[in-house]
Amino acid sequence: QVELVESGGGSVQAGGSLRLSCAASGHTYSNYCMGWFRQAPGKEREGVAYIDAYGSTNYASSVKGRFTISQENAKNTLYLQMNSLKPEDTAMYYCAAFLDPYGLGLPRCFSVSVKNYWGQGTQVTVSS
Repeated sequence: QVELVESGGGSVQAGGSLRLSCAASGHTYSNYCMGWFRQAPGKEREGVAYIDAYGSTNYASSVKGRFTISQENAKNTLYLQMNSLKPEDTAMYYCAAFLDPYGLGLPRCFSVSVKNYWGQGTQVTVSS
């Protein structure tokens, strides 16, 4: 089992920056694809940024060029650096780990995963 705990959310003005962290514990020796997701009230949950065990990354078009996902494997920590924040970035942000049993990496790791773990979320609010 894997436990994920997000932190770093808060309230900022448009144009500001935040760095979200996701600390993982448990059976982290397995291969995982990890990602940041967000959900605003009344809207469907959407993927924001993804990273696989090999360091490859993908981003939603809405955040490309502004957000950076990274991982520090020695600390089992996932990060999301968010720059040039916009009001439309306001949402609850969640990190998630998807077991990648075949080591496929992106983009197929999420599709083949049979186990996934989610954090409790951290709120990001961007005011205009």
